[in-house]
Amino acid sequence: MDLEPAEIKPIVTRMKRAHGHLGSVIKMMEEGSDCESVLTQLAAVNKALSRAGYAIVSTGLQHCLTEEDSDVDVAKMEKLFLALA
Repeated sequence: MDLEPAEIKPIVTRMKRAHGHLGSVIKMMEEGSDCESVLTQLAAVNKALSRAGYAIVSTGLQHCLTEEDSDVDVAKMEKLFLALA
């Protein structure tokens, strides 16, 4: 299954934001920030990446449901979804 650029643009934007946020977390660690602040920010990055992954799986499943001759392996998509959990 190929993802259409228009469909994944918001997902890419989310991942770019998470990428920048991760850089900030690394900088916090290098500067000796307290553990609670670092872990709070790291959890936010983790959640953003997880949501991006779920959005990609959701897009794939929508293709499965809307395309008559879809070549998407539903079992494989389910396995990928569960890998994110």
